[in-house]
Amino acid sequence: CSAAQALAAATHARYAWAMNDGRRPADIARQLAELREQHRDLDLAVEGLKHAPVRDELAITRLKKRKLQLKDCIARLE
Repeated sequence: CSAAQALAAATHARYAWAMNDGRRPADIARQLAELREQHRDLDLAVEGLKHAPVRDELAITRLKKRKLQLKDCIARLE
């Protein structure tokens, strides 16, 4: 029974850390702004590559994947 309680406490602590890893709200807001700016920059880069004389589909795919990663990071911080 005590092992189950220890496991439950460890799991709760892990989720509490994931929700608030000790950063101040101002730091989180700053990081969110940076991530949103990077996301916008990637969006512009993708649009530019789409209209380039020679389309680099691999580069476009990589940029889109990075945009999705940024979107996930943003969602986790919000």
